[in-house]
Amino acid sequence: MEKIFNHKSCEEPLYKMWENGGYFTPKIDPNKDPYCIILPLPNASNPIHVGNALFTIQDILIRYHRMKGDPTLWLPGGDHAGIETQFVFEKLLAKEGKSRFDFDRKSLYQMIWDHTQKYKDVNKDQMKRLGFSLDWTRYHYSLEPEIVEKVFETFRKLNNDGLVYRDNRMVNYCTKCGTAFADLEVDYAEQEGALYYLDYKGIQIATTRPETIFADVALAVNPKDKRYKALVGKAAQIPLTERTIPIIADSAVDPAFGTGALKITPSHDPNDFEIAKRHNLPFIEVINRFGKLTDVAGKFANLNVKQAREAVVKELLGGGFLVKVDENYNHRVGLCYRCGTTIEPRLSSQWYVKTKTLAEKAIKAVKSGETKIFPKKRFEKMYFDWLENINDWNISRQIVWGPRIPAWYCLDCNPAILISLISPDGVRVSGTYNELRDKFSIEAIREGVQSLIASKDALYQLESGACIKCKGNNTIQETDTFDTWFLSGQWPLSTLGFSESADFKYFYPTTVIDTLWDILFFWVARMMMLGIYLAKKPPFKTIHLHARVVDEKGRKMSKRWGNVIDPIEMVEKYGADALRFTLVFGVAPAGDVFVSEDKIRAMRNFANKIWNIGRFIEWQEERLGKSVVEYSQNGAFKLTQPDLKLLKQLKALTGEITKALDNYHFSRASEALYEFIWHTLADKFVEEVKGRSDIETGVSVLKHAYFTCLILLHPFMPYVTEEVWGKLNKDAKVPLIMALWPSI
Repeated sequence: MEKIFNHKSCEEPLYKMWENGGYFTPKIDPNKDPYCIILPLPNASNPIHVGNALFTIQDILIRYHRMKGDPTLWLPGGDHAGIETQFVFEKLLAKEGKSRFDFDRKSLYQMIWDHTQKYKDVNKDQMKRLGFSLDWTRYHYSLEPEIVEKVFETFRKLNNDGLVYRDNRMVNYCTKCGTAFADLEVDYAEQEGALYYLDYKGIQIATTRPETIFADVALAVNPKDKRYKALVGKAAQIPLTERTIPIIADSAVDPAFGTGALKITPSHDPNDFEIAKRHNLPFIEVINRFGKLTDVAGKFANLNVKQAREAVVKELLGGGFLVKVDENYNHRVGLCYRCGTTIEPRLSSQWYVKTKTLAEKAIKAVKSGETKIFPKKRFEKMYFDWLENINDWNISRQIVWGPRIPAWYCLDCNPAILISLISPDGVRVSGTYNELRDKFSIEAIREGVQSLIASKDALYQLESGACIKCKGNNTIQETDTFDTWFLSGQWPLSTLGFSESADFKYFYPTTVIDTLWDILFFWVARMMMLGIYLAKKPPFKTIHLHARVVDEKGRKMSKRWGNVIDPIEMVEKYGADALRFTLVFGVAPAGDVFVSEDKIRAMRNFANKIWNIGRFIEWQEERLGKSVVEYSQNGAFKLTQPDLKLLKQLKALTGEITKALDNYHFSRASEALYEFIWHTLADKFVEEVKGRSDIETGVSVLKHAYFTCLILLHPFMPYVTEEVWGKLNKDAKVPLIMALWPSI
């Protein structure tokens, strides 16, 4: 054995040996209960980050159960990642002076596809570097035709069961990403802004958004506010316009905010939207989906929000309508979780799934114990709170990259549909079908289409071809794509071949899902809802949640802080084992994972300590001129008190590690192994053996304890343990990855 453990020389050959030996691929055995984990699918076209390296937790469980003799499946996959991938690609376009609006839908999709194909296997190779024993023969990518078709089938079933509908609602809209987002996909931040006090000829209001006054439909006061009682039912005039609006009373108005009078702009504020519905008020759009003011703003049309606000405020001041400005007003602002752009609340027709009945069954599955959440105290209540207060799910996104919703509109039956397209001569054109039908053929529209905007009542059908109503052939598919979580919410079903495959019948429900706690609702709860809806059983027996990776100061890793750790760089410097052990050592269940290069370096030293114990055994055997027989209870060995003590400690250690892994206490297991190997085995017993007259007996006991520790440590540090096992355990019938876990 070399003087120190050289991870660079052994990691790649060992991984190839494991993979080529078929050790990652389980065989279905009807006489045994399976153990199955579905990998949380990373973005297939992005390098993995240190958070992805926490897949180590899953590999520990997988290697442990494989060694226990369970048919063990860890099923890998890659995510097309919808809006995230398109956002990255659009940044590349911007560097070339282009944008998504320069291309028809079909061309843009193909460009993103070609781009992602170059990098689709990048994280697959990186996960192999980390030693993850995934069954690559079962790898799936989220845009595989079979998986996309299963998503379509689910959508059709939901629709046929009356759980899909279209509605014109207030949505969180990012004008840069060009799509709506669910409430939970919006980041909120406290920002200092300005509160403008405006005079509506006799009644003053306060607003943070003076640029939207052109879409005001009423002023509202609280019915208990005596200051305005005499004004309710009268009219007010919008500044800079000739238009008058009613003054109404509604209990949702906070008398303590501003002047106690509120302008109602229902197309651009969720609270105003609800007030307008209660009072049957009209809806006027003043900010379009591109973040620019519409024609109702008159001379301010086509300005973006920031430009319009400055111009409108200047005009209000000049006209005597601006009473005062509070420049130090702090308010909560919604930001796009992808690009950080301020979210525009706006009315939009979207596709929704009714979630109440789906959520009730997902709640019941956890309350009944059919699915367990760990750690229970911290996350079970969070799970119930989310699902008990769930809103219907907006499953449509106004992007190109992803499966297109399988719904078709007849343009003859829906002539008011708004169409944006690239014309045959390369010009971007927008208009209703009524306005475009005489200029472009249906073929030109289909080929050049960028997006469609249909009213919530637009007639649609779920199959392509002739219109089911008028029998005409002028149909066109919806351009909205599915929310990424709608596809990944069916991942356990899709990847296991729901519903007739042998894999599905054997491995579903899966044993554990392990993921970051912050996607408990985004992903896990939705998999629970859709799994129960489609398969009548929840997809997991246990939901295990871990926390985020932070630096030694407890800060989230971010490029802004300069504290990001590249996992592959750390593997290159210190070895995969060192990084893996770092990620579970000293981490409380669901506690933050503290990572620093110093900690990784320390765990590299631990790998060397393991290696050196092996070198000591090899050295002693060379001195004795033979291979020492490993101690076993069946052999005739004259044991000393130190031998008996060590064997007793080893038995206790085996029980402790087994119990810890069965209960997801990875830190407890790793710390116990570290303590025993470094201090009990290396510092004490090895030193004791050096001075013994019965050196052979001492080495035989040491060898037994060492080999047992290699087995117990293998799920955590697979490379160094497998390498030493192969060098010292010449009689082993199988590589360490397939060695049997020691009985307690």
